[in-house]
Amino acid sequence: MKPTRYGDVMAAIAFLIWGILPLYYQFLPNAAMDELLALRVIASVPVGLLLIVVMKGSLPTWHQLFSDKRSLGFALLAGLLMCVSWYAFTWALTHEQVMEASLGFFISPLMIVAVGVIALRETLSFGKKLGVVFAGIGLSYQIYQYGHAPYIALTMASFFALYGLCKKQIKFDWSTCLFMEALLLTPVAIAYLVYKSMTMGSVALNADMSVFLLYLGSAPVTLLPLVFYSIAINHTSMSNVGLMQYIEPSLQFILAVLLFGELFDEVKAVSFGFIWLGLAFTALETLHSRYKRRRLELTPEGV
Repeated sequence: MKPTRYGDVMAAIAFLIWGILPLYYQFLPNAAMDELLALRVIASVPVGLLLIVVMKGSLPTWHQLFSDKRSLGFALLAGLLMCVSWYAFTWALTHEQVMEASLGFFISPLMIVAVGVIALRETLSFGKKLGVVFAGIGLSYQIYQYGHAPYIALTMASFFALYGLCKKQIKFDWSTCLFMEALLLTPVAIAYLVYKSMTMGSVALNADMSVFLLYLGSAPVTLLPLVFYSIAINHTSMSNVGLMQYIEPSLQFILAVLLFGELFDEVKAVSFGFIWLGLAFTALETLHSRYKRRRLELTPEGV
């Protein structure tokens, strides 16, 4: 498997898992989002250690972890950016706004492609340009009709795109990077939980065991797609990852309409229609390119 294709497969798996995450968060309606975020960060540390042991067979030394100061700085920044995006995402899922979460990840490819072009000087094919243009039209139409920007969706998208850019700057392997993102934020998360417990009282820590385990379970269920995403971001282009991301919101959209009964009016129909049209152009171009490449590989030399 070629590196780029391998990265594309890893990205597809990540976005498939993210797409069905609303099913998990339906068990935590109106959750205490601050505590959910803090417990997710704390629980990610042992999960991250387990990933390192499984992938490498041994634990890294403290010297290995803290010798690359630049990667440490970007890991901390990446962790903070993901916290903001994840907070907005889980708030939408636990407050009957799965459609908003879906829109956020339809917008996110625009942000990721833009970051790839502006910051990393990646080039876009004609099909990808059409995908970006039609997605932009769809988003603009919805903003114009509703008279306000979808703030939750835009927050999710922009911070997730910047998270991907930070990952490109980190020299740690993907498992060490995920572990360090959680480890660097854990002292803050612990301090916050202690402070809230002593002042206002903790919702999660005072809940019954089944609810508390659901809070803790947010770590592995959100780290699993991040594992595949972290691998993908190091094996393929930002623009490829951005456009592959349409898998996730498509699944969330289906869940929102068919399972959760959220409103899908004419404005959203037009908006999403433009976005899907852009995705269709991109997908057709990709299939055509692979078909041409395969024909060239099968053609004997000199023919």
